[in-house]
This record gives sequence, C-alpha cells and structure tokens, in this order.
Amino acid sequence: MNKTVTNAEAAIADIHSGAVLGIGGFGLCGIPENCLAALVKKGVKNLTCISNNAGVEDFGIGLLLKTRQVKKMIASYVGENAEFERQLLSGELDVELVPQGTLATRCMAAGYGMPAIFTPAGIGTEVAEGKETRKFLVDGAEKEFLMEYAFQIDFALVKAWKGDTHGNLVFRGTARNFNPLMAMAGKITIAEVEELVPAGTLDPNYIHTPGIYVHRIFQGAGYEKRIEQRTTRKR
Repeated sequence: MNKTVTNAEAAIADIHSGAVLGIGGFGLCGIPENCLAALVKKGVKNLTCISNNAGVEDFGIGLLLKTRQVKKMIASYVGENAEFERQLLSGELDVELVPQGTLATRCMAAGYGMPAIFTPAGIGTEVAEGKETRKFLVDGAEKEFLMEYAFQIDFALVKAWKGDTHGNLVFRGTARNFNPLMAMAGKITIAEVEELVPAGTLDPNYIHTPGIYVHRIFQGAGYEKRIEQRTTRKR
C-alpha cells in the first residue's frame, strides 16, 4: 500500500483543534520540522502536545507555544524554552511533567494496546499525587508501584532519516530515542523523512519502525537540524 502524500500540509490536513499530538525527537534532534511548521500555518488551537521536551522559543514545538496553539504540554525535559517557562509561571499553559522512562513506556504501552503500566518511578513524590499505587512482591519483598495510563494520542508526528512508500522507517543516532515509540503510539502516525525510497529498497534487517504503524509519509525539505546548545573547546 502506497502511503505517500505530497507534503506536510497534505499530511496534517485533518489535524483539528483540540487534538492530542505525540511528537517525536530528542531535544532538537529528529523533530518533525516540516509538520510543526505546517501546523503553525494551519492555525489549529487547544492542542495537547506529548513530547520528551518543549523545543526552544523559535523552533520546534516552541513555534506552537509562541502562537498560543498549545493548551497542555506533557513532557519530561523543558529547560531550554524561556517562552514555555513564562507561560507555565503565568498559568497560561497546563503542564504535566513525566519521568523520561515513564513517558517512553506510556508511549510503548499505547502501541502494544496495554491500558496501563506499573512503575516505581515517582513513588513518594509529587508525580504520584492522586494516582493509584499497588504493591507487588519483588525479590521476596513487597514494593510499591505507581500505575500510569497509556497515552491516547490522536496523531503522532515523527521524523526519520529514510523511509519507503509503505511507511517503513530508518532512524539515525539520537533521533531513534523517541521517534519509534511515538510512531507506535499514534492512532494516526505521520512520518516525514529526509529520503523517500521505493518499497523493497530498505534492508528489512535495518528497519526500526515497520510500516504497519505508519499511515502517511512524505519527503520533507529544508531541514535545519539545529542544536540546542553548541559547545566547543577553546582554541
């Protein structure tokens, strides 16, 4: 089945105001730059964005925050975005901070069709407030675990290095951290790739996300691939 669409605008055409989005990437590495820019132009509002991080002020998810298109942010690390901080402290933005491993596993659970997971992360902290806990026997002793629900993601937006017309994806380096998990979690998954090849071209042994998880794919353009903080040694 050919899953290609012409561009980002066509890929995100049915994303509506109030949608829950799962956005791949780690820092600014492997983020779906084209899809995020298209969402800004489309002007959809009241989005819930689930992502490992919140981008920076003028790039990535930061573009959606800047135009007030995000009502809730579910993330693990948000320390690089001053606009995010301002909206959080002013009460303009609803924020749920999630331990990074928990965030990843809640995405994985959604892909596996599991309603919930149990994790020791967050026990005894603000993360556990108002949530159900259970005790399990671990190594002969009872240990308390926190129940966390799988995410319900309407649209997952991911970015891969290479993909084929059937939606099979290959990631490079750090981009592989959260993109495969987000691709699994979306009810509809949209993938943008640097290189789009015919089906059957990719070596099956090196495919990271099989096409069964991907509903639309297109070849992106103009990738900036920014770095949050560039550090170099003194000469």
